[in-house]
Amino acid sequence: MAVLQYGLMIFPLTNLVIWLTPTTMKIPIEIIAALLFVGVIAIGVYFAYAPVVRRQQITIPNNKLAGQSLRISIGSDFHFGLVMRKGMLKKFVELSNAENPDIVLLAGDLVDDVPYWYGKYNMAEEMLKLRATYGVYGILGNHEYYGKQLKETIYQMEQSNIRMLIDETIEIPGVCLLTGREDATNKARKKLEDLQQPSELPWLIMDHTPDDIETPNALGANLQVSGHTHRGQMWPNQFITSKTFPLDYGYKKMAHLHAITTSGFGFWGPPVRTNSRSEMWVVDIKFTEL
Repeated sequence: MAVLQYGLMIFPLTNLVIWLTPTTMKIPIEIIAALLFVGVIAIGVYFAYAPVVRRQQITIPNNKLAGQSLRISIGSDFHFGLVMRKGMLKKFVELSNAENPDIVLLAGDLVDDVPYWYGKYNMAEEMLKLRATYGVYGILGNHEYYGKQLKETIYQMEQSNIRMLIDETIEIPGVCLLTGREDATNKARKKLEDLQQPSELPWLIMDHTPDDIETPNALGANLQVSGHTHRGQMWPNQFITSKTFPLDYGYKKMAHLHAITTSGFGFWGPPVRTNSRSEMWVVDIKFTEL
């Protein structure tokens, strides 16, 4: 797909330039075009396989936890499968563990449609090394629904010590309320209002597809974590995602809500990223008095 997309961009333009320039320039122009094409793909592969850590500090007013702090590491869109294998999972585990997080949130698209390759390559062996003070939590994304093997996917994740949240809200005692939503692909998923619970603790939400940040803000949620968009993954696709989602990438502070959309740790389709990096987010929360 990456070869096709950039081939259709670079080579027709090359032919146009050759047509507009003297015949003697044909070979140099073709060489430059070929080098540009190879360079774009090479850089894209590097960006896909060389993840970075993004950091965000936020402040949440909460009298119950005032003076305390919470560190969360966030990963999304791993798409573990035939191409995204155990080596990339090992990178995530090492990056996350190095941050000594209190909570790890895995915000959907954990496998590339089906969990077969996750099991075949024994990725659970690596995932079980993931450490967090209060646990590792995950949700489903659209690709788990595409694969139609939800029960097996959930089983394999929970065997990997990931607490999967399927349209439910739990309390991590003394820390927070944590909601894990079904993906928007499931049209029968619960409304966020139905998942809200009364509590003096801060309210954190995982919602794979970032198509709504107004509702959690209106309900008084403190943090929503999403993925899905990959920030378009390949230039210029980000211009589409930016028009499709209210927050297709990055961080946004609203009246009550801190919203984060990550471009994901993995990739979908070709292992190429030209306008984003594979990434993990580390969010440091400081609680203050109201």
